[in-house]
Amino acid sequence: MSSSGILQATTLRPETAHLALPFFDAAHRRIAETLPDWANEQRVDEADDRAACRDWVHRLAEGGWLRYCVAAAHGGALPALDSRALVLLRETLAFYSPLADFAFAMQGLGSGAISLAGTPAQQAAYLPAVAQGSKIAAFALSEPDAGSDVAAIKTEAKGVNGMRSDGSKDVETTAWRLNGSKTWISNGGLADFYCVFARTEPGVGSRGISAFIVDKDAPGLDDSAAIQVMAPHPLATLRFTDCALPAHALLGE
Repeated sequence: MSSSGILQATTLRPETAHLALPFFDAAHRRIAETLPDWANEQRVDEADDRAACRDWVHRLAEGGWLRYCVAAAHGGALPALDSRALVLLRETLAFYSPLADFAFAMQGLGSGAISLAGTPAQQAAYLPAVAQGSKIAAFALSEPDAGSDVAAIKTEAKGVNGMRSDGSKDVETTAWRLNGSKTWISNGGLADFYCVFARTEPGVGSRGISAFIVDKDAPGLDDSAAIQVMAPHPLATLRFTDCALPAHALLGE
């Protein structure tokens, strides 16, 4: 569409007039032009929020919309994560179904730390699956006594050192053990993996917190305690009891 065509279209539709601004490009306008019709055609039974969320993830993947949650190098739609595209997507999805917006947002939020700080191996293992909808993501930060005060989290991760062949202890961490709990976790009990924040160094506030990728089948993870709320929104409490993680589950340094 030419610049004059964009201006004419957005003048006729005040709710999309902002798309004429140079802040948006052709890729953003394609989202705004095509997503509303797609979303309007979807018919999802949301009586069971967990089943509906799985359905939405499947549909969003088939429609190609989850590709905006990761960069092109991992199967994404754009060269890099783009906040303008994400805002347009979420605004439109929320208009048609808050649960559709939720399902989309959690794929990005739950995998965002992997996009930002994951190793090439971690990114290859999770990000394409997020874009394809074959793995559902979740973000686990809040605790019974720590929400917006991140520095107050108590979930703890301790490194486990291996042994050399001569019986001496290796200085490198070969595994991690998580203990603690998280609550009000979106996609809890539904997700295939969680981005979990835990304290790895005591006494230094937020500087002593690290992030880990925890698969749903990790030994010592119990995500079965669902939390019921009025709105369709899958939530659960997560409990970690000597939850065993490999060394490569750590995100960043």
